[in-house]
Parts: sequence; structure tokens; C-alpha cells
Amino acid sequence: MKDDIDKIVTLSEEDSDAEFQKYLLFSNDQLTTVITNGALKGKKVGAIIKSIFKGCPSNSTEGSNRRLLVYQHCIPLCESGDLQTEVAADIIGLLMLETHTLPGPSLAKLASLFVEAIKVGKMGSGKSLELFPTVLTALSACEALSYGKGELSGEEYKKQLINSLCSSRWDPQCVIHLTTMFRDVPLSSEELQFLVEKVLRMFTKLDLQEIPPLVYQLLLLSAKGCKKQVLDGIICYFKEQDARQEEEQKHGESLDLEVQSIPQDQLRHVEGTVILHIVFAIRLDHELGREFLKNFKTSYGDLCPFSVALLLSVARIQRYEEQVFDLLKGAIIKSFKDEQLQQGSKYLQDLLPGHCRVDHMILDTVKNSVFGWDHVTQGLVQLGFSLMDAFGPKPGPFGKTTEGASTIARTPTQQACKLGGQVLLQGFKMHEPIRGEILEQVLNRLVTKTASPVNHYLDLFSDIVVSAPMILLESSSKVTETFDHLSYLPLTTVQGLLKAVQPLLKVSMSLKDALIIVLRKAMFSSQLDGRKSAVTGFLLLLKNFKVLGSLASSQCSQVASSSQIQVDVHSRYNSAANEAFCLEILSSLRRCLGQQADVRLMLYEGFYDVLRRNSQLASSIMQTLFSQLKRYYEPEQDLLPPVKLEPCITALGDQVYLQEPLAHLLSCTVHCLLWLQNMRRSAHPIANDSDEEEEEEGYQSELQTMLESVTRRMMKSELEDFELDKSAEFSMGSSVGVKNNIYAVLVMGVYEILMEYNFIKANYSKSRFEELMELFNRYHKLSEILKEKSGKGRTPSNKTPRSLLSLGFISTLLTVLFRDSTQSREEALSVLRLSGEFVRYAVNVAVQKIQQLEETGHTDGPDGQNTDRTFRFLCDMTSVLMWRYTNIPSAVEDGGKKEKRSSLSLLCLEGLLRIFTTCQQRFPDKMSQLLSTMDISEDDAEPDDGNAMEMNFFYIRQFQRALFTQLSGGEEEFNSKEAQLLVSILAVLSRQLKPASQQFVQMITWTVKICKETSFEDSAFSKGLLSLLFSLHVLYKSPVSLLLELCQDIHSQLGDIDQDVEVEKQSHFAIVNMKTASTVTLLVLSQVDRVLDEVDWLIAKKKSQAASDTSVCEGATQTAGQQNPIEKAMTLQLGTLLTALNELVQTALLPGASTVTLLRELSRTYTTLTTLVKYYIQVCASQPGALPARLEKLVKLSGSHLTPQCYSFITYAQSGEMSVGGADDKKKKKRNEVNTAASAKLLRETKAIPNVIFSIEQYEKFLITLSKKSKVNLMQYMKLSTSRDFRINAASLDAVLQEQDGTQETNESQEAEEPKQKKRKQ
Repeated sequence: MKDDIDKIVTLSEEDSDAEFQKYLLFSNDQLTTVITNGALKGKKVGAIIKSIFKGCPSNSTEGSNRRLLVYQHCIPLCESGDLQTEVAADIIGLLMLETHTLPGPSLAKLASLFVEAIKVGKMGSGKSLELFPTVLTALSACEALSYGKGELSGEEYKKQLINSLCSSRWDPQCVIHLTTMFRDVPLSSEELQFLVEKVLRMFTKLDLQEIPPLVYQLLLLSAKGCKKQVLDGIICYFKEQDARQEEEQKHGESLDLEVQSIPQDQLRHVEGTVILHIVFAIRLDHELGREFLKNFKTSYGDLCPFSVALLLSVARIQRYEEQVFDLLKGAIIKSFKDEQLQQGSKYLQDLLPGHCRVDHMILDTVKNSVFGWDHVTQGLVQLGFSLMDAFGPKPGPFGKTTEGASTIARTPTQQACKLGGQVLLQGFKMHEPIRGEILEQVLNRLVTKTASPVNHYLDLFSDIVVSAPMILLESSSKVTETFDHLSYLPLTTVQGLLKAVQPLLKVSMSLKDALIIVLRKAMFSSQLDGRKSAVTGFLLLLKNFKVLGSLASSQCSQVASSSQIQVDVHSRYNSAANEAFCLEILSSLRRCLGQQADVRLMLYEGFYDVLRRNSQLASSIMQTLFSQLKRYYEPEQDLLPPVKLEPCITALGDQVYLQEPLAHLLSCTVHCLLWLQNMRRSAHPIANDSDEEEEEEGYQSELQTMLESVTRRMMKSELEDFELDKSAEFSMGSSVGVKNNIYAVLVMGVYEILMEYNFIKANYSKSRFEELMELFNRYHKLSEILKEKSGKGRTPSNKTPRSLLSLGFISTLLTVLFRDSTQSREEALSVLRLSGEFVRYAVNVAVQKIQQLEETGHTDGPDGQNTDRTFRFLCDMTSVLMWRYTNIPSAVEDGGKKEKRSSLSLLCLEGLLRIFTTCQQRFPDKMSQLLSTMDISEDDAEPDDGNAMEMNFFYIRQFQRALFTQLSGGEEEFNSKEAQLLVSILAVLSRQLKPASQQFVQMITWTVKICKETSFEDSAFSKGLLSLLFSLHVLYKSPVSLLLELCQDIHSQLGDIDQDVEVEKQSHFAIVNMKTASTVTLLVLSQVDRVLDEVDWLIAKKKSQAASDTSVCEGATQTAGQQNPIEKAMTLQLGTLLTALNELVQTALLPGASTVTLLRELSRTYTTLTTLVKYYIQVCASQPGALPARLEKLVKLSGSHLTPQCYSFITYAQSGEMSVGGADDKKKKKRNEVNTAASAKLLRETKAIPNVIFSIEQYEKFLITLSKKSKVNLMQYMKLSTSRDFRINAASLDAVLQEQDGTQETNESQEAEEPKQKKRKQ
């Protein structure tokens, strides 16, 4: 055999071709054996094949057959796996070179051989597949080949082959090889699409580990086209895998599945690799990148955790960065907005139950990125910050922060901002490499964004501190750097920042030292804010570094989250050091007592909290306060007044300023003293002697004596003693007025604090309460003068200065005034109860405090910052106010006299309304707790969670009864203010009801009944009641039918625009009458706007669906059939809406807001109709003849009912304005005023009128297009309007010209007459 090989090679090298051909005439078997042996030994095989080809010329049939035999033998030989790789490669290379010499029939046989081998799965190693493309290319060049009984061109034959190949079953092993092979095959676009679909279907049959190389090959293949299909397929595959994996995890726990079909970590690693491949491909092929992004621009419904990760990785390519983040931000905010829209409307919930949550996907991506997705983490950080920057709170006017730190993200923008924070926090916890960057960026923003609010960054920073304090200590240098900027930052930022780092200070000495140095410098800052920051910081330190032996005051709950760090402060550095440290801080703080009022104020407000947390500092704090108070105290017992007001003010030029907030100083001293006495009493019931005790007793008794003396002398002091009497000047324009104002506020504050102190000290003794009333009378007299004088100024300001009573005291006071029935206290309390002014003052202060809580989230005075205690006081006040309102009817207390001021019942109601709204905003999860404490029935039964809803409904019924009583009394008895408050309370409470519950249905039927039966002519009340009805109705079902009835009522009340037409009298809702019709019209139109919003949203949803359906052609017809309910619902909504608007357009509305709004809504309605028509144009393009009969009806309705009426309404609106101008001559002056007003309105309206006309014409323009597309004549329903006819009428022109020759007067009368004529024509 060896000889054969050598002989073949030698002969082929010589020139005698004939001899060589003769030698090669041995049988096929011998030939194949020669090749096999040569190949197995790996020697000279290339030379052998070359020689054989040389010896078998392709022009003879014998030669071609021989060549074909070599091919047929070599291909399986290479696939067998017996050959060395290089040898196989050599053989294939040689065969490729000679392919084009084979004749057509041989090529056809060869191609069929390949196809058969692939079908039966013999192409395992895929080595010989490289030859297939060459064969196919050669084939397509052939002229004609026999196929079956006829013949085909080579190109057609190739198509048949590819078709049969893609339709057959592929062995999973050779999918990758085949995909690689097809890269070299010239394919038409249909063939490519067919092939890509086949490969994508094979994904599920492959092992996970084989997916990345296959994706790589597919991406290379996508250079030929089908980019969108390839990307969609890959993303879709991973979306399904993720979903399956999640399912398994959910059910795995319940089914005890030991084996997962997809191990999570493996799946994530594969996803990571695939993402890298795709990003790499996009870097090289920008067309692919464009296709990828275009995919998500239409709708966010296609997003999934995998595609989010992919987008974030693509964002690392600079040219796509901005696009990707804009796209993601847009998707997030749109998702939140859609969710909000759906939650607010039962109609939409019924039509589209599911909702795709982009925020969940993004958080899933963060979770998944743990598996080594470093290429995604950078994008996540960027996304987090761009969300927080874009959607964080915005500065209000003059750079003020608008919202107090609201606890709950309600609006879509707030939710998006919160999502950004969650992404960063989770990222910080999971990925070490990005921690430094996140921290640095957060701190940078805190320092640089001084103009806008930074609460969201503060929240994030404090979450980071709580979740990973030890990690933060590693980069404490960054925190120290931030401290250097403290004195330049806004006060709120400083407070938030220090509160956030507070847990770290206990663990890290260096941080604490750095902070103290900064605060000491800030103490001497030239900026007022800098000094305030220093006070804030020092107070915070005092609160949190406990001196050992401080009473563990059980009442003071520790607000700060230091419990996260289990460090016993005292074991690290002893309490002596702590004490020294605290005393040193106190000495720094004493310097503030010589600074501006604002700085002192902060100090006084902070001392009480410090004392409660760190009671060992009591003597130092008390002595500081005491010595400060002595400066303003008149020690001579006979002198009046007992306080010196002169040193409390300072003058600068001709301006007078407050220097010492004396009332606050007194308040702080009193509260600290009371708290200490309380603590001592509970800690040592039996007195023990010690020096310290004596020292404390010393200043305590001295202070008490001082307070008694001040009280005694303040009762005797007349207003003249303070230079404040009725004749004094209080205008804020002059320095004297300002000084008197400051004095008055200080004196009133002192009176208030003495009232609180004496109430607590009185222990329900009658004589002490009489003294208290004396104090109150003095206070009241002064506050009345102040009110009266400030009211006389140009701007009456009824704003009473903020009360200094503490929330706890007010809550106690209300309880004893209204609910305390203890026999022994009866006599003393009657002193207070008999004074109507005092009771009223107490309720007023309560309302004021609750309002402050609602706006800022905390109140002044002790415990104001402590949310738990604040909530407890709220509960107490609620039950008292509720009891007072329900048990004493307002009719009794007014005593027949009609007062201007609101009655006590009204105040109680206002208080309740404010409490409910505050609770819903600030403590949303505690609402049921608040309601359950309200009803303290005789047997004190505690309700459980199960009947929280029942409880809520019980109160709703109480307030319903109260409102019903109001309404059944008749118009004279009716108190509009009270009724409005009741409606507002019902609105707040009904938000707690679940829309599916029985109670909700009862609530809505009750509201409808009241609206139908109440006929009071009070527009403010009717506005509140109808707003309540709409807000409930939207959650129950679509409000269009309700709107139609209301429009009919308005029409019948106000009459028709054509005075000759008699409107059919109908009244569905008695609440609509002549007085309230305009208000009701505006409310109805705002609801119309809302309905149009929903319809627009649905059309947009359908449009994006139709767009994605056309790309997947098979499903299009079927989904159109299925999705019909949405189209039907939209058409019905618009139909009812058009009927309702048809009623309004014929109504003689008063010129003004309602006319303008109606015109605006009309143009909006036509715009929505146009959008719907455009949608159907799109549908008709993809499915001809798909125009529903319902749409035709809708078009007919708009053409016959609405458009003509619109034009007559426009004429009416214009003529209505003119006729106002032509009023009676006697009222000349009035007419001029009306005229200017009318012309101003006309200017406003003229803009609305062209808008309506333009939108009608746009609508008709697209109707023409749709008529052409759908072959249905929709324009037969449209009548061209006459009022749009701008041709010049020659006859009337002549007539006018002739008139002008006549007298002036006739001309004038003609002009005034003209609009009316126009109207009659109509």
C-alpha cells in the first residue's frame, strides 16, 4: 500500500499524464483505501489527493465521477473524528479549492449528501461543514439541474436545499456548527429570516453552557440582516428562563424540589457572558445598536431584568450612554404614571387588569448583578443617581424647600426618586468596588446642591450608615472631608447629615474629634447659618453621648438608629471622659447666649431633649438657663412688671430686632424644671441626702420662687406697665410699631408659659385655677388689641403668633375641659369651663398645632420631634374633639346669636379634619389605630385589627348623620362652613375604604342620594359634595353616564342658547340649580378631561400593541379579534361623552370661565377623536376591511350632533360678549367696566375658538384619509359648516356701501343689531 502511495505521488510529479491516468484506473475501493491510509498516518495525504485530482481530469465523465467519489469518501472520513485536526483541515482545504470544477449533477449529489448527513445527525464535529458553503455557491452558479421530472436553475435548487435543511430536525450538537457555516452561505432575506427562526427555536433544546457561543455566531450572522429578530429572540429566551427559574424558586420551597432544572448561578453567569457578547457586537456594528434601542423606544412592556442589564451594559459605550439613560428614565416614570392612572380608575382596571412593573425589574437586575456582572454595576450606579437627580424634590419659590420630609412616595416622580435610592442602597450593600464611588457622589451632592432640597440624598446616606456602618468606617476620610464644609451648608442639610452620621460617632473617635474641631470653628463663623449649624451639632452630640448614671428615662424612646451598632459606649471610653466631653461642649454652647435670637432659640429648643436623654447634665444645663433668666428678671418684689423687656431688643440703625426670645427661654426653663421634678419624684419617693441633691434642690427651689413671683406680679401688671395699651402704635412700618409688636409677642408668650406652669402646679385647686384665668384674661386682652390693630393696616393679618403651649399640655387641657368627670375636680374645672373664651382659645391652639404638624411633620416645644408621643397626643385629642362635636349640638351652643366667628363645634370639626389628613400623610399605617382610640365607650372594649374597616365605617356613618341633620334643617338653619368640613372629612375617611367592599358601595349610594335630594343654593358646598361623588364614582365604575345626567340638568336649568327653544325640564340631581350650575359645569368639565385622559391612554396602548403585532404577523389577526373589548369600550365611552357635550354646547352658559373651559374641552375631544381615527388608519393598513360598525356610529354622532352645535355655540359665545357691550345707556359707567371685562375675556376666548375650529378640521381631514383606506364613506355624516364660510358676499357688500352714504345713526343701530340677526339665521 505504501508503494501505491509513493507511486501515485511520483507519477503525478512527472509529466506523463496518460501513464498516470492509466495507473489510476484501479477500483474505487482501492482508491478510497489509499486515501484512508494516507489520512490516518497523516503522511502525504494532501499530495495524494492533489495527485488523484490531477489524474482525474474534470472534463471527462469518468474523471468527474472519480472526483465525486473522493469527495463522498473524504467528508465522512473528516467527520469520523479519527483524523488529526490539522490533517482534516488540510483535506477540507484541498477539496474547497477544487469544488468549482465539479459538474452540476455531482454538486447536486454532494449537496444532498450534506443535507442527509445533517438530518441524521452525523455532522457532530462540524469540520467538513466548511465545505458546504462552497458547494452551495458553486451550485447557484449552474445553469440548469434536473429536479424530479423537470429541471430547475441552480439558484432555485439552492433555495430548495436550504428550505429542506431548515425544515428538518437538527441535532443539538451541530446547531453551532451550522450557524457558523451559514455565515458563508449567500442567503436571500426570506431565507435568512427562516434560518434565524430555526436557530432561535433550537435555543431551548441546547444545554445552557452552549448558549453563549451560539449567541456569538448568531450575532455574526446578523451582519447579513434580521438584527431585530436575533436580538428579540435572545432577550425572549432569557426572559422565559428567568420566569421559569423564579417559578421554581417559588414552588420549590413548597414542593421540596431537590434538583433545579436551571441552577440559578449557572443561568446568571451565562446571561453575563451573553451580555458581554452582545455589547461587543454592538461596539462593532452600530446598526445593531440602533436596532436594539429602537426596540424599547415604543413601549416598556418588553423590558425584563435581562434586557435592563443589557441596556445598562450598552450604556458603557459612550455614543449610547445618554440615549439609554433617557430611555430607562422614560420607561420608569411612564410605568409609575400608568400604574397611578390604573389605580385611580375602575374602568381601566377592568379593561387591563395586569401591569408591568419596571421598578421590580430594575431591582431584580440589581439582585442578579451579584453574579459577577461587573459590566452592569457601573450602569446601575449611574442610573440610580440620574433618577435621584432628575426626580428629586425641586426647590420652591426663592429656593425654599416646598415639602416637609414626606414619609411616603405618592407621585410618580417621588416613586422614581425613591427607586433610584433603592438601587444605590442595594448596590452599595452588594458590590464592594462601587461603594467608594456611591459614597463620594452622595456626599458631593450634599455639599454642592445647596440651592435645591437634598432630603432624598440624606435619606440614602442615613440608610447606608445604618445598613453598613463598619464598611463606612473604612472610608471615613470622605465623611471627614464633608465635615469641613459644614458651616457653609444650609441648616436642614447639616441637621440631616449629623443625624445620619451619629451612629458612627460612637464607634469612631477620629470622626468625633474631626467633627468637634469643625463645630468649634463654626461657632465663630461670620455666617449666621454656620453658627446655627454648630449649635445643632453640639446639641446632637450632647443627646447621644450619655454620661453614666443618667436616669434611664423610660419615657424617652431613643429615636436615633444607633441600636444597629452593638457598641457599649462606656466600655470603649469611660463615663468620666464622656462627662468631661459633654461639659466642654456645654461651655462652648454658653457662648451662644450672647448671639442672635435665632441661635439662642435653637439652643432653648434643644436643651429639653438633651436633658431628657442625658439627665446627669441637669445641674449644668439648669444653671446655664437660670443665670440667663436672671438677666431679665426684676428681683425687686414690689416692682411691676417682673420681667425687663428693654434688654430683649436691639437696634441697628433705624431697625429694631429681637435679641433675646425671652418667652422661649422661660418655656425651656419651665419644661426642664417640670421634667426634672417629675423624674426625681418617680426615682426617689423617699428623699435621701447628698450634696448634689441639696445643690439641685437649691436652684430648683430658687427657680420655683422666681416663677411664683413672676406669676403673682404678671397678674397685677396692666398693659400700660409694658407700654402697651390701646393707644400704642403697632404698625410694622415704623420702628416704634415694630418694637411694640415684639414686646406684645414676648408678653403673650410669657403669659402662655405661666398658664401651663400654673395649671400643672395647681393640682386642680380652685383658687389656683382662678389665678390662671386672671393670667388668661390679660393674655386675651393683649391678643385682641394686637388683632384689632394689625387688622387696621393695609393687609389685615389675622395670623396669631405661634402659641408656646406644648402639644402634651394642650391634649391634657382639652381632655379635662371636655371629658373629665372626676367629682373632686368638678369645682376647680368649672372655673375654666365657664369661660367660653378660654375653651375656645384651647381648641384654637390645638388646631394651630395640628396644622403645624401637618405642614412640617413636627411641632414646637418639648416632644415636638418625637413621633410616637406626638401620635399619642393626636389620638387623645381626636377622641376629645369627636366627643365634643357629637355630644353637644352646635345649635345649643350658639344660643341663638349669629356670631361672625366660627363656633366651637366648627373648630372641633376643623381640628378633626386636620388630624385625619395629617394622619393619612404622616402616619398612613396608623390610621386604624387612631380611629380605634377615638371611641372610648363606657366598657372600654379594645377593637382588634379585623374591624379596623368597621371602625372607620362607624365614623363615616357618624359624620353622614351629622351632615344629614344639617341638610334636613332647611336653608335658614344650614351652616355652609360646617357642611363643607363634614364633606371634606368624609372624603378623607372614605379613602380608607377598599373599593370592593360593601361599605364603599353604601358610601357611594349615600352620596348619590344626597346629591339627588339636596337643593340648597350654596355653590361651595355643592362643589365639595360633587367632588366627593366623582372621587368615589371613578373607583366604582366609569363616570360618563353620571356626566350625561348632570349635563342634562345644567341644560334644563340654564336654558338653551336659542331663546325660542323650550328645554325639556328634567332634574336628576337637585343639587344642580341656577346658583350652582356654573360651579357644577366646571366640575363636570374637569371630569370630562379625566375621561379623555383615559381614552387617550387606551388608544396609545392599543397603538403600541398594534405596532408590535404587525412585526409578528401571525398573531395580528387573532389579537385584533381578542382585543376588541378595549376598542368597544373606548368607542362607547366617547359616544356617551359626545352626547353629554352635545347637551352642554346647547346650554346658555354665562360668559367667563365655564365658556372658555367648554371650548377647551371641545377642542380636546376632537383631538382625541382624531387620534382614534389615526389608530384605525393604522389598523386598516395592516388588516383591510377591519372597520367596526361602532366606529361608524360614533363618527355619525359627532357629525350630526356635535359639530353643527359647536359652530352655533361659537357664534353664541361671540355674540354673547357683544350683547353685554350693548347694555342700557343709563348705566354708562357700569357698561364701560363690563365692556373692558368683556373685551379682556373676549381676547382670552378668541384663542380658544380658533383652536376648536382647527381641531374639528383636522378631524375631518383624517376622516377623509380613513374613508379612502377603508372604502367606507364616513364623510357622508359631516356637514360643512356655514359659519366658516369666508367668501365675500357681493350683494351685502353693495348694501353696506350704500348704507354708508346714509346717516351715521342708522349705521350705528345696524352694528348693534348684527350679532342677533346672525343668531336667528342659525
